[in-house]
Amino acid sequence: MNQDVNKQPLAPNKPITDDALLKVTKEVVVKFIEAGRLSPDNFSKVFQNVFNSVKDTVRPPRP
Repeated sequence: MNQDVNKQPLAPNKPITDDALLKVTKEVVVKFIEAGRLSPDNFSKVFQNVFNSVKDTVRPPRP
């Protein structure tokens, strides 16, 4: 059976909102907390790094 039948096409020109970036960042950080990789001492730095990584991935830097 062809597995590509149910895949939705990506919308590369659709803007990614800041709200969406924050939601994705939150999910990643929650996984870090659940895995014991994140403590309150380094939360701020890790959250900022994850946010910037997600943002740079979905919003290429402008020239």
